[in-house]
Order: sequence, then C-alpha cells, then structure tokens
Amino acid sequence: MLFKPTALASALLLAALVTPAAQASSHREAPFITTAPKVDGTDFYLFRSYESGREGFVTLIANYLPLQDGYGGPNYFSLDPNALYEIHVDNNGDGVEDLSFQFRFKNTLAANGGGIALNVGGKSVAIPLRQAGPVSGAATDPLAYTESFELSLVRGDRRSGQRQAITHAGSGATSFAKPIDYFGEKTLGNAASYEAYAQRHVHPISIPGCSTPGKVFVGQRQDPFPVTLGTIFDLVNAPAAVITNEANAAAFGAGTIADKNVTTLALELPAACLTAGSDPVVGAWTTASLRQARLLNGKPASGLQASEKTGGAWVQVSRLGMPLVNEVVIGLKDKDKFNASKPKDDAANFADYVTHPTLPALIEVLFGAKAPTNFPRTDLMTAFLTGLPGVNRPARITGLGTGGPLAEMLRLNTSIAITPIAQQKPLGVAGGDNAGFPNGRRPGDDVVDVALRVAMGALCVLTGEADALKVGCKPADAPAGAVPFVDGSRTQAADYRSAFPYLNTPLPGAKNF
Repeated sequence: MLFKPTALASALLLAALVTPAAQASSHREAPFITTAPKVDGTDFYLFRSYESGREGFVTLIANYLPLQDGYGGPNYFSLDPNALYEIHVDNNGDGVEDLSFQFRFKNTLAANGGGIALNVGGKSVAIPLRQAGPVSGAATDPLAYTESFELSLVRGDRRSGQRQAITHAGSGATSFAKPIDYFGEKTLGNAASYEAYAQRHVHPISIPGCSTPGKVFVGQRQDPFPVTLGTIFDLVNAPAAVITNEANAAAFGAGTIADKNVTTLALELPAACLTAGSDPVVGAWTTASLRQARLLNGKPASGLQASEKTGGAWVQVSRLGMPLVNEVVIGLKDKDKFNASKPKDDAANFADYVTHPTLPALIEVLFGAKAPTNFPRTDLMTAFLTGLPGVNRPARITGLGTGGPLAEMLRLNTSIAITPIAQQKPLGVAGGDNAGFPNGRRPGDDVVDVALRVAMGALCVLTGEADALKVGCKPADAPAGAVPFVDGSRTQAADYRSAFPYLNTPLPGAKNF
C-alpha cells in the first residue's frame, strides 16, 4: 500500500509536488546565483519547536552558502556584509509579507583594523591566517577578524514598512556575535567543544511588539539533508529497482553532500507573535538581496571588502519557500526570474510549471513510468500555490485563486500539536504525523520520497473515483500513481539535534593528530 488514503495523508503528498529526486532544497539552482554563493539560499524549515518546554514557539531555519568544505581556509565562509538576508512571513494569506526578519553582517578586523601581526625581524607584519592560536569564545581570542550581525523586524512592506531593531533580551545590545566556522580541532577542539562554543552564540532576543523573548543563532552547521547530487543530475543515474522500491530507500546512504557544511540563520519566535487574528496558519519564505550597483577598485586599500563599493536599491537574487521549486520545477530560462520574484506574482509568472509540470514527463522518458494525464494539474496547484484545506490553507483562501492569490511558500498551521522527536515520522502527515511536512517542514521530514510519488499522481489514486480529496483528478489519470518511488536516501528526526537550532555540529576542517 502506498499511503493511508486520508485527507491529511493527501496533504503531505500534495505539498511535496515541488520536490523531486534530491533532498537538499536549492543548491546552485539558478545560473546567476552560482556566481554569488554567499547569498545562495539552500534550505528553509518552518515548524513548531519540539524541544522540551518550547512548545509555544515556532522555529524558522534559513540555510545559505552551499557545499562548504570544512577545510576551506584560510578565509572559510563568512557571509556577505554587502548583502541583505531576510525571512518573510505572510500571516493573512494575501501572498505578501507582513513580517520580515532582516539580517545584516559585519566583519571587523582586530587591532583597530590591522588584524593580528607578529614581530618579524623588528617589523610588525600581519599574519595570513584568521587565527593565531586556539579559540574558545573569549574576548581575547587571537582572531584576525570577528563576525557579527544586526537583526531587524519590518512590519508591512519589506522596504517601506516600519523597521525596528531586535535587541539582546539581556543586555539590550543591537549587535550579536557569530561563531567562527569550525576551522579544525586544533583551533576549536573536538565536536563537543565546538558545539559548546557555538551554543554560547544562541542569543535571547526581544522582538518589538512581542512580550515573550525569542532566540537567534547564526553559524555554521552540517548540511542537514542526504542527497545524491551526482546521481540525480546525471539523468537519475540509478536502477529502476532502486527508485521504485521502498526497501531500497537507503541505497545511497547519506549521499554526496554528507561531508559539506552550510551557514544557518535560525530564529525561534513565539507562535502568537507570528500569527494574525484567529487564523493559525502562516506562510514563509527566505530571500537574499544585493545592491543594484557594484564598483570594483583595481587598487584596493588594505582591509576587508575593500575591492568593491556597492550602492543603489536592493535587488533580490535568491528566493526559497517549498523545497526544490527553482531547482527542478522552474524552467531553466526562468530560474533567475524566479529568484527575483515575489509569491504574489507566481500565478502570472510561473503557473505553467505547476499546471503542466515537466518532472513527470522526464521520469516517463527515463524509466517508462507513465506520467499523469490530468491537465491542468489542480492537485499540484493546491499544494504548491494555496495550501491544503483543513491542514495549512489560510482562512481567507477558499479555492484555487479564490480569496487569495496563487502563491508559492512554505505554510504552517501553528495550532497542530507538535510530535516529540522520538515519535516523528519521516513521511510527516502521510505517515500519520500531522506536525510534519507539508504542515511546515522539519529537519527529519523526508520530503523527497513523497514528492516523487505526488509528481507521478499518487493523489489521483488516493482520491478515488469520487474525488474525495477534492484534487480534481481520478485514478485513471495516473497510471503510475501507486508506484512507491524513492530517491535512494532516507532521513529521520533522530539524525538531528533535539534542541534549537536543531541542525548538527558542522564538520571540522581537520582532525587532531
């Protein structure tokens, strides 16, 4: 049996339409963003916190800067001080941001801009490394430069709305320290030592207009999802016996990016401070923006970021809501366009990619599994553009394009109770776990297996001849709708931490000898 034929089971299947046979969301997904990896959003998670005692909170995790090798010195992976990183929340179903959490970064050279210098033959000479000795988190750490960030909340339009600083709940400071990347064990100790160091950078925050403090963490984490990138993008280079048999779900183990890190921007916020009125559903997505103009200096001065001067309006260059949308749903010619777009404009710009998706056609070509024949794919439109009735559809939206726009984002019903980590099901709602994908997305949700099945018409099979799930198709429309497609890897909640920021300690650049 593929899945239990319940309305909530169909929810997961529907929402998974946008994720194909890979499990990292958006790594190097569009032509332009490959030239600007520091602002490349890779994965986005949105879920009710399941850490003990934090049940009234929602965690939002935005990952950036993909495919980091732990040994990537001497510069490692600081974020871009000339960029704007944002997490947007729509709490009334109109496809427009109501809350935007904005991150701006700053890198500061030590010794009043001179960095760390050594006396060599009577001359003070700057060292070429980020560090001159072990690092513990003390103010006296021998670091050539430190990393910090400021965090703001904008209510209303992200550019013209009311902007207020988010401050440290204890000190009132507006600047927050960021841990350096895990250079290696000689600099930062073993994994337990580094994690203790990183945890000292989990900051309590005061949010304007919200009486309960939240938390923020920004720092390096291990890339959280198994994905067989080489296999997938080499025309799904795997035997049909692997991708069509659930018993072979872990055939590729942890996948090809298990040895990579990412940079995480994580917020934990009171649910009541995200929702509006009586509607418990919120939608969210992430973006990154760069200044419209950049002037390169052929003779830069000493210092950091001295080779460029930026100015002009902010231009959005990265966007991420539901997993893998731009990577394998949007056509190649429109990938940069999607990264620059807003959810409210999706129906006008990208509807054909959902109503007439190419992924099922590609699977048919590669493996002979017949693609669904119901066009337009209203089953996919429901999950992709409106949310699912009774699960994560905003109250104002009453149908496809009725009451609110067709807009892609990750949606969460904050009134659905959490599932403790030991009871979480990788298939989320489809596995009987209503707190999982597509009701948001948790680190252990295996969105890919569900996605493949939905793309090939699983909902048409589940809805039956009477269309009990109201998805606008029937079993005859999906000849391969009952095939248990898998992507060759598997994830589960137990693979990750059970407390904020949930993602695992990054991999070190070197082990101790």
